[in-house]
Amino acid sequence: MDMSGLTGKRVLLVDDMSTVRKLLTRMLEGFGMEVLPASDAETALMLMADQDVDVFLLDIQLAGMDGMELCRRLRRSQRFEHTPVLFITSLAEAEISQLAFESGGDDVICKPVSEAVLHARLNNHLQRSEYARELAAMRQNLNQYVDSRTQQMVEEQTREGKKLMPERRDVCVLFTDVRGFTQLSQEMEPEKLFRILSENLSAQVQCVYRFGGYIDKFSGDGVMAVFDGPDKSLNSCLCALKMVEEACVRATGDAAALYQLGIGIHQGEAMIGNIGIEKQLDYTVIGPTVNLAARLCGHAKALSVMVSDAVWQLLRDETQLCFSAAMPLQVKGVKEPVLAYQLTAGKKRSKVCPIDGVDALPI
Repeated sequence: MDMSGLTGKRVLLVDDMSTVRKLLTRMLEGFGMEVLPASDAETALMLMADQDVDVFLLDIQLAGMDGMELCRRLRRSQRFEHTPVLFITSLAEAEISQLAFESGGDDVICKPVSEAVLHARLNNHLQRSEYARELAAMRQNLNQYVDSRTQQMVEEQTREGKKLMPERRDVCVLFTDVRGFTQLSQEMEPEKLFRILSENLSAQVQCVYRFGGYIDKFSGDGVMAVFDGPDKSLNSCLCALKMVEEACVRATGDAAALYQLGIGIHQGEAMIGNIGIEKQLDYTVIGPTVNLAARLCGHAKALSVMVSDAVWQLLRDETQLCFSAAMPLQVKGVKEPVLAYQLTAGKKRSKVCPIDGVDALPI
């Protein structure tokens, strides 16, 4: 019998009958496994508190906390999210299987336990567990490169087995940009430029997520963020002000030049969906709303926020915000002047808190 898949794996064996524990321990050690034996659930919980476990082998009928309740406890712990749980029982498999699986178990093996069956089941579930862990690790790494909204869209598309069609949606778009970045990139050492810019962009991304938006794309020295919730206009403005506030704090020493943010915000209808070729798609937002937000960003001075008339119309009575007088701007691609307003913080403390509970604006 090939033991290679089980050699060195640690199994936590829980059974209240010493004879069964001894028999199963001999089998498991014969597979090359390390065995942690326990006579009850409480002892098992103490053992797993400070030791890694690769697989659980639980008797269902235990004194005190039974095996299924112990399994439910395990599944509430992120540590054992992908760890196989196999039940052993003298009860009829048909009678207990559904309850066992509902409690979070992966398999049911009837007593007396066959050595060949136990080996095959353990090997199979440990392979699946390893695959699940690899997949989770890959997905976690992918999170650093693919926005959560894009992942959600891909998952929905995969489940439904069809391509999601583009749709028209009312969104609030926010653009950021570092003033004078092109010149800075020629004057600053590339390593220092990359490090400071990375820190700057990371702070912006965290701010966007805290206020309920998501990153559509990076544009070199800035970001394009989209807000589409019920308070999208207010959240986008509070997010922009928080970005400026944090940039002012960070703009010291060598980093000062790379924190001179200009921000533009516009709200309106846009098309959202997949663009590109079948082998490489980009789930993004396009249309005049996006273009105007980008143009407003271009007009914003360092450490300032420019918003469109559409945003002002929605929020002009909002005491958390303060707007300048209307400024007519000549925007590329638009014949008539576009009204814009410089945004600053109002006197009233924000009632809309970021998702992580940190105050959006200081008192």
